[in-house]
Amino acid sequence: MKTYIEQASQYTRLQEGNHVIEQLLIESYLNPGISTKELARRTLLPTPVASAIKRELIKAGALVQDRGVRCTPEGAAWMERECGYGGLDRALFRDLLYETEWNEKLEDVLAILKGLFQQRPSADVQIDQSKCTPETSLNRAILCLKQHAFIGKNILCVGDDDLVSVSIGLLLQKLFPSGSHNATQVHVLDIDDRFLEHIETIAREHDLPITCSKLDLREELPENLHGRFDSFFTDPPYTLQGMGLFVSRGIQALKREKGLPIFLSFAHKAPSFMLAMQREFIRMGLTVAANFPRFNAYEGAEMIANRSQMFILRTTDQTKPEYSGIFADALYTGEVNQTLRTYRCKSCSREVFVGITGEVATIEQLKNEGCSGCGYDMFEMVAKKAVLREKMGEPLAD
Repeated sequence: MKTYIEQASQYTRLQEGNHVIEQLLIESYLNPGISTKELARRTLLPTPVASAIKRELIKAGALVQDRGVRCTPEGAAWMERECGYGGLDRALFRDLLYETEWNEKLEDVLAILKGLFQQRPSADVQIDQSKCTPETSLNRAILCLKQHAFIGKNILCVGDDDLVSVSIGLLLQKLFPSGSHNATQVHVLDIDDRFLEHIETIAREHDLPITCSKLDLREELPENLHGRFDSFFTDPPYTLQGMGLFVSRGIQALKREKGLPIFLSFAHKAPSFMLAMQREFIRMGLTVAANFPRFNAYEGAEMIANRSQMFILRTTDQTKPEYSGIFADALYTGEVNQTLRTYRCKSCSREVFVGITGEVATIEQLKNEGCSGCGYDMFEMVAKKAVLREKMGEPLAD
């Protein structure tokens, strides 16, 4: 039997993806009597498109036009049973969804988080870890809620030294005080055993819906994680390669649907770097839905002025990972700064040395400028060597 969303999608054929149908249903469920114009405003759809979706959901039996738009009893029951909204504290959910200030409403959640954050393992700068504040971690969970990517979803954290999985789990408990909610699941991928053990311990002690897997993202993503998730968070190494790899692994793990959100935290960079970065988004078939400067705050991260930005990216019908196999390039900041790498143009095969002693300092600069032979802006790495070891008179590593 087709779901209400599938039935409506069959006749509307939305370019935006099915997530807007779900969002319209959620708004109707939370705000009985809402007007069609308000539905259009909250879903960012043209009013005729919102009206068309509404008509199909009425035909399917999910909605009724009755002094505004509201769910039918069957539609409301389906939202609670199939989408995981049963037992929801609607007042709190609406406050978090529509308001900007949450401190008083989540004071108890933040207090728990602060205690758990004090017990975090130390940051390993060799793999570009830095500690965000408890408020930032909780802000990320709330951002997920505001993007309708929270309740009843499978959420992935591609690296989680910021304990976003824990913030999501604790926020779920606050929203579902009866403790009966089991429709949302969070999965963590990380290379650091210390953080995986810390998160697993918290999940057991607080009964949070979190599972963890150890993975060096330079290795291929296991097949059992492909195509499973509705969204993902990542705060990757602040290199172009790091961003591309972490986002690529997340894309592989996402369901093959349009409009799915990606929550990407990244340092504020120079315009030339940001241009190269946005070209990477285009290559991966992603759109930038929103950008929040200074969204993330960190403890002791002076190199990035203790702040980074948050991108919300969305998938399209052209989304694909830039990296799918084993990753052999320099990844972390220390590696990128200490290696001389040879890149080959994918169009004319011209080779360029990239690094602090090379023809071009960084791969983002090379992609920005393009190949000096043909102007093409896509390259593959074919060799690398450690500059520091060369200076010390040690053998070079290919």
